[in-house]
Amino acid sequence: MKLKENLALSKSGFLFDPQTGESFNLNPTGRVIFEMLSAGKSESEIMEILSETYDIDAARLQRHLDDFLMMLRRFNLTDEEES
Repeated sequence: MKLKENLALSKSGFLFDPQTGESFNLNPTGRVIFEMLSAGKSESEIMEILSETYDIDAARLQRHLDDFLMMLRRFNLTDEEES
């Protein structure tokens, strides 16, 4: 997933989109996922890292990750084309 350029993320999880002026609050896990996406990590790499970090089964982790990625798309924080 490619994120929009110029998104600003604070250490506290405050995410700001300067193009729209919208802001969002990410929880600590959302902040970590966002940082990994910003670093160019793939979904499978993120799944692997999160499964090593958190005590959660793979199916549940995948659902949570999918939900987070869907929210990024819904709030137009990606450079992906809508299908």
